Amino acid sequence: MKVAVKLFAALREQRGEKELELDLAEDARVDDVWPALGLGDEPAGLVYAVNRVYAAREAPLADGDEVALIPPVSGGAFRLSEEPLSLERVVSEVASDDAGAIATFVGTTRARSRGREVVRLEYEAYEGMAEAEMERIAAALRERHELTEVAIHHRVGQVEIGETSVVIAISAPHRAAALAACAEAIDTLKQSVPLWKKELYVGGEEWIGKGS
Repeated sequence: MKVAVKLFAALREQRGEKELELDLAEDARVDDVWPALGLGDEPAGLVYAVNRVYAAREAPLADGDEVALIPPVSGGAFRLSEEPLSLERVVSEVASDDAGAIATFVGTTRARSRGREVVRLEYEAYEGMAEAEMERIAAALRERHELTEVAIHHRVGQVEIGETSVVIAISAPHRAAALAACAEAIDTLKQSVPLWKKELYVGGEEWIGKGS
């Protein structure tokens, strides 16, 4: 059978292509995909998605499936944008007469990181799945906190020093819920959304891993 494979971040650069088609045995499982790529040892922390849903390694594959290999992720309206982000726009999306507070988080690109001089950042996302994961995060936050609205906007592509890379706004009837949910949102986003960050610095570049 044939499956479509999507690669991101360092895996895309290692293979030299973003998408490819593999011929696999009829009884192939998810964990048969990596050996078929011929890229050496499987990197630690790699996870898989089949048809834009996270999948177990032992899950069976079917002809025509789309398999995404997702390196450890760095890092709604749940939006990806190549254009500069607007705090005012994100706040307006959560404004409500039912809200007594709006908490925001704005992530910006700093000039130095881990003792190195940063030139710029580059973000890459699994579009479609990334927005869906942001929406799932928002739904989980609403279950744990008394919230009114949630909005998350994230940049993709090149982000220069001083520019905004992510904006989160959360409205709630009470400030404690808004503040707690906002802090939880950025931590969860960095762990679970298929979004990667490349740090370009003076003298080199590096894909930055989970939780950065």
